[in-house]
Amino acid sequence: MTTAAELAPDDIAPTPPTKSPVAVEYSPRFRFVRDSAIVAHRNLLTILRVPTLLVTATIQPLMFVFLFAYIFGASLGGSQYREFLLAGIFTQTVAFSAAFTTVGLAGDLQKGIIDRMRALPMSRMAVLMGRTLSDLVVSVLSLAVMVGCGYIVGWRINGSIADAALAFGIILLFAFAMSWVGALTGLLSPNVEVAQSAGLIWLFPLTFISSAFISAAALPGPLRVIAEWNPITAVAASGRKLFENGAPPFFAQPTGWPAEHCVEYAVLCSVAILAVAMPLALLRYRKVASR
Repeated sequence: MTTAAELAPDDIAPTPPTKSPVAVEYSPRFRFVRDSAIVAHRNLLTILRVPTLLVTATIQPLMFVFLFAYIFGASLGGSQYREFLLAGIFTQTVAFSAAFTTVGLAGDLQKGIIDRMRALPMSRMAVLMGRTLSDLVVSVLSLAVMVGCGYIVGWRINGSIADAALAFGIILLFAFAMSWVGALTGLLSPNVEVAQSAGLIWLFPLTFISSAFISAAALPGPLRVIAEWNPITAVAASGRKLFENGAPPFFAQPTGWPAEHCVEYAVLCSVAILAVAMPLALLRYRKVASR
């Protein structure tokens, strides 16, 4: 019997060299999409763990619907006014979602979460994109709740399915654009307390000096001009046009290029807001993260 000591060196099979694991290189575009999805998922998990964060996104729109539909609507056209109203409520709600982004991002800054993300090998743009995408999901939820509430109060989609889908797409594009404005405001705010007021103080005049609740043509002089060119007016008017929701007969009919091309103008406004707010927010994030 041959023992291991009697074997020749050549008879012993050499041990194969161990291979070190090869790091997989992903393209920058893939890493940006992956990192954005991870940040968005983290923000959505935070909402699930703290359900009270959804109160503003769901209860407040319902309050506005019932307040304007039944308290003010009785003297403004009843059921016809309710059909006119809902597109404005949709637009107002997604615009107010910008405050949700403002407070969330300011809270992450104050808690040091942004500093932790900065230390990770991830895209800087993904931090902001993840935040705005998660807030877009919240806007979709709010919109779904309001559509159900609208059907309860008598609102209907009278246009085609394709036109309705386009209307909701324009509203959500505006929501995404406004969330970037909210992100910029949150990054400029020194703390959450300031962010809470800064996120709403400019939204109220922007919302109410518009045709969200009344006809812009009924406003006096300078306010009428502001309302006619207000992006909220364009988004609300495009929703009414595509949903085929008419105004009460005694409402003054708006005129001018923004009213006649409300769908195109609404899309143009959202794209312009994104073109300005996205680079400014990223620039501000780089300054904040480098402190």
